[in-house]
Amino acid sequence: MNKYIATFFSHFGAMSYYNTIQKQGISAKLMPVPRTISSSCGTCVSYENPASIDLDGCELECVYKDVDNVLECVVQK
Repeated sequence: MNKYIATFFSHFGAMSYYNTIQKQGISAKLMPVPRTISSSCGTCVSYENPASIDLDGCELECVYKDVDNVLECVVQK
């Protein structure tokens, strides 16, 4: 299972993304954006899934994949 961190342009976008993937049965948590990356709103969603999740309408900024504690951007809007 891969670890991902999704960042957003707004808190509303983070909440929308979080609620949508929770409804899909994916365990996720809202948290502050790690200092190693920057984000417009300061809130991110951390989750584990076989693939990154790109949703329309959630103001997604970037999805980072955690590869050996190094964050690599895999989806950017």
